[in-house]
Amino acid sequence: MNSLANAKFRPVAFGPYTSHVEKRADGGYVLRSPEPLQPYLRCYTEALVYWANTAPDRTFLARRNAQGEWVHLSYASALKRVLHIAQALLDRNLNADRPLMILSENSIESALMMLAAQHVGIPFAPISPAYSLLSRSADRVQHAVKLLTPGVVFAQHADRYAHAIEMAVPKDLELIFVEGHLEGRHCTAFNTLEQTPVTEQVESAHQAVGHDTIAKFLFTSGSTKLPKAVVNTHGMLTSNQQMFIQCYLFAKDDPPVLVDWLPWHHTAAGNNNFGIVLYNGGTMYIDDGKPTPDGMAETIRNLREIPSTIHYTVPKGLEMLAHAMKRDTALREQFFKNLKLIFPCGAALPGPLKQTIDELAIQTVGMRIPMTTALGQTETAPFAITAHLPDWQAGVIGNPAPGCEVKLAPVADKLEVRYKGPNITPGYWRQPELTAEAFDEEGYFCSGDAATFINPDHPEEGLRFDGRIAEDFKLISGTWVNVGALRSSIIAAGAPYIHDAVITGHDRDELGMMLFLLPAATALSPALTDNAGTQDIADNPDVQQWAQNLLNELGAKATGSSNRITRAIILRDPPVMELGEMTDKGSINQRTVLRTRAELVEQLYADKPGSTVLRLQDRMATS
Repeated sequence: MNSLANAKFRPVAFGPYTSHVEKRADGGYVLRSPEPLQPYLRCYTEALVYWANTAPDRTFLARRNAQGEWVHLSYASALKRVLHIAQALLDRNLNADRPLMILSENSIESALMMLAAQHVGIPFAPISPAYSLLSRSADRVQHAVKLLTPGVVFAQHADRYAHAIEMAVPKDLELIFVEGHLEGRHCTAFNTLEQTPVTEQVESAHQAVGHDTIAKFLFTSGSTKLPKAVVNTHGMLTSNQQMFIQCYLFAKDDPPVLVDWLPWHHTAAGNNNFGIVLYNGGTMYIDDGKPTPDGMAETIRNLREIPSTIHYTVPKGLEMLAHAMKRDTALREQFFKNLKLIFPCGAALPGPLKQTIDELAIQTVGMRIPMTTALGQTETAPFAITAHLPDWQAGVIGNPAPGCEVKLAPVADKLEVRYKGPNITPGYWRQPELTAEAFDEEGYFCSGDAATFINPDHPEEGLRFDGRIAEDFKLISGTWVNVGALRSSIIAAGAPYIHDAVITGHDRDELGMMLFLLPAATALSPALTDNAGTQDIADNPDVQQWAQNLLNELGAKATGSSNRITRAIILRDPPVMELGEMTDKGSINQRTVLRTRAELVEQLYADKPGSTVLRLQDRMATS
């Protein structure tokens, strides 16, 4: 392990890593980067115009067609097509009160629609495909339509989105499809938009776009409430890209190449990843794969062909990729060939997985690949706090990016992270009361995240994530429980079999945990097959014994009632997105699960809990 820790990193240029820290009388702090934010573009598509003139033939976007061949879109071709589509959108009198709504997954056509709208100052709203495809009621699509009152709805495939459209979209609203049409509906073929003659109106509208112009509405994931439409302005997006490039200097000199599956209706991919490519004249290969047993084969196929320079994915994707690279030398060589940065996002990265990635990189290219992380959210566009140092460390989120001011405000026994800067949303669309609640008296956006200093004696070394304020609770003794830290320790101890852990114990005298397991847990028992269901896994004696051992292991390491878990249950049913238990990013909402599975919580604490409830054995032996 020591030799691994001492291994060199691939040389990559990062910006300064430090911050000025001001301590306040109330026990809070304000952190600022000593580096000023440099000027940033007037509007998002200025970058498209620049690269169309500077590197016209360079591939901007690529995606496989039905025959499996890559279809390339150059910067020059993208701009030409965008201008025609922009005219078509202007002809439909779209604006902030009648925006463009996009229902479908990532595609070249979706990208052209987004860019065309932004080019002439028309906001658009990308809606999670899961809201359409995984919900029979399409209630969140209905909510989005009611809140935004779109003027046009775009989808790649008519048949694929027919049900959601029938449930949520008014009959008289124009529908634009790349493929297919719906009988009895006002449908327009996408390719007809590109035949619209361009007039001077397009350039006039483009020149009128400024930092305060709304670029898009991004919906929060939603948990106990319906998703909010976060206003994203052009200034938010362009300042965010300037912040990024001042921290990750290499991307400016070496146009990024991404093979990316992450969905554009999320800020991480739609703002950050897409923006990194566009802002720096890079190339994005749209990956139709996903980090699932069925979808990973496509991702591996793409990565075997395309050497990326930056790789964004969730830890589960990295885990599956690492497993494949152990067996596939060609994949490993191509993946590490030009790679300068790995960025795991969306969830905590297990330490053993980080070690595996490092080992594979050393075996392949003789050095480790820089791995970093950050903290941000939809309301911060998302780049805000960044740990742009080569060596990823668990929980470390870093320092504020240039131009983004961070306040740590005392809340209960924690410090809440609050933001101010040009990358921060002006608020939630048509929900002024929620906007007012989101900002404090000094105009800082209240994130709900908590952080602590890595080293209180040297606060310029940066911040460590300290969970979510709203998730924490008190035991009946009055002892605070840090849910975020506790969940992270459980997931790390139970890797690679735990998806998430829901912590129980609010106003009770002991802590418990409810475990969502991953399909990988089938490896815990020879009696389980790869396609075993969640109920089969939960009821399996070997899995139960593994969970008992995990509970005992955690109990042995506990230092007090705030982190001593005395009981556990493996959940037989997976999280339900329609109930708000899980977002479409795959993260679990603690409070919602506790509410929807209240009966299980009561079983967990029953005097005679039954065979499915596990008890900490060393505690039982002394009770």
